[in-house]
Amino acid sequence: MSLLHAIIYGLIQGLTEFIPVSSTAHLTIAGHALGDIASDEQWTAFMAVIQLGTLLAVIVYYFSDLIKIARGFFLSLWAAVNKQPISDDDRKHAKLGWCIIVGTLPVAVLGLALKKLIEGPLTKDLRVIAGSLIGLAIVLAIAELVGKQRRDIERLTLWDALIVGFAQVCALIPGSSRSGTTITGGLFAGLTRETAAHFSFLLSIPAVGASGLLELPKALHSMHGNWTAVVVATIISAITGYLSIALLLAYLKSHSTFVFIGYRIVLGLLLFGLIAAQMMPAHS
Repeated sequence: MSLLHAIIYGLIQGLTEFIPVSSTAHLTIAGHALGDIASDEQWTAFMAVIQLGTLLAVIVYYFSDLIKIARGFFLSLWAAVNKQPISDDDRKHAKLGWCIIVGTLPVAVLGLALKKLIEGPLTKDLRVIAGSLIGLAIVLAIAELVGKQRRDIERLTLWDALIVGFAQVCALIPGSSRSGTTITGGLFAGLTRETAAHFSFLLSIPAVGASGLLELPKALHSMHGNWTAVVVATIISAITGYLSIALLLAYLKSHSTFVFIGYRIVLGLLLFGLIAAQMMPAHS
């Protein structure tokens, strides 16, 4: 993998991780086009590792919130053991911490159970990706139309977190989009678009962190010493990912996700068209 290709992949990862269009789909399409997919396992590992860049972007963007969540969570445990009261602010952040834990459980369990399938050839199949792009677009459109979109982050419940957590499991299907599935789950649960995205980003920290760290040794080994490409792609994804978070949250304050829905459908149809064209016999 050349340095230029690494930069391209970093840009793609950072720009598409947080908007509901699927970074996996775009990276895999680019990987096929640029000829860098040597094996399914190697490509899965590479994608998981450069996601650590966008993980860093989330941590930096929400750093002060994460400190408050950690403080409130541990203070709530201490207070429960010692039967002591805590402030409303700490209780609010403790609840958000529990929501992140509960929302992570489904993908943690099923992700490990389906590890071989996730790393297999089916998950790099462009037909699967095209179908997922269109399928999730339709489900997201339904969520936009039927979701009440009334509750903010302070009114998030453990039940909401579980709904979003099970929605995140669908992101194991390439082309679905982790942010897309979780935002969709949040909309179905009655959260506002901005709140659904906010919780989606926080929920990405344990899921993406665990995935990236587990795949890191395999990625470095598969790059045959070309660690520079992995590092560069990860750094680029961190910078562009930070900007993507800010832009998407600002956008969702006053806009729906229908522009992303339309984009997903168009891209999915184009992929199906390209696949069909390649399958047609050549005429002499």
